[in-house]
Amino acid sequence: MSSLELLAALLGAISVYLSVRQNIWSWPTAIVNVVVYAFVFYQAKLYADMGLQVIYAALSVYGWYEWLYGGANRTALHVTRTAPRLGAVLTLIALAGSAALGVFLRGATDAALPFMDSFLSSTSLVAQWMMTKKKLENWLVWIGVDVLYVGMFVFKHLYITAGLYAVFLALAVRGYIDWRRSMAELAGVQPVAA
Repeated sequence: MSSLELLAALLGAISVYLSVRQNIWSWPTAIVNVVVYAFVFYQAKLYADMGLQVIYAALSVYGWYEWLYGGANRTALHVTRTAPRLGAVLTLIALAGSAALGVFLRGATDAALPFMDSFLSSTSLVAQWMMTKKKLENWLVWIGVDVLYVGMFVFKHLYITAGLYAVFLALAVRGYIDWRRSMAELAGVQPVAA
């Protein structure tokens, strides 16, 4: 347990809470959060998660833009469902990324949990991309990932981070409920096309 881990956890909780609320400030807080966590994961020899933070930073910049201008006619983006075909493609991407990264980490590094770390990292990337596009099901992916992350971080004695991911789990459940409600409200306001 370190002060750096505590800072990262606090920033992460703030960022996810703001995401649940669909608040644009979730993105800048996410950028600072992932930079701090990159150092935490380096110290824990969780290299896939460390590298993931760099990608999260890029996705956070992209998400910031998408939420502001990714809707029709460069307007704010609204919550939508993930089409089945897209869901299948994203699943294949997560599985292929997990396998490739796991093999690499096992052979080229002293990674503590190369395949678990790789699976969670690849699947988290998919969930994060889904969040940048305001896909409702991103929260369902996060729920599954957060459960596994809690176990991995307890195993690695990163108790503050494990606690944070338990908070993330609760926030993901709340996010799914709130985003589903937001999507339904928007559908009720918009006129039905003839």
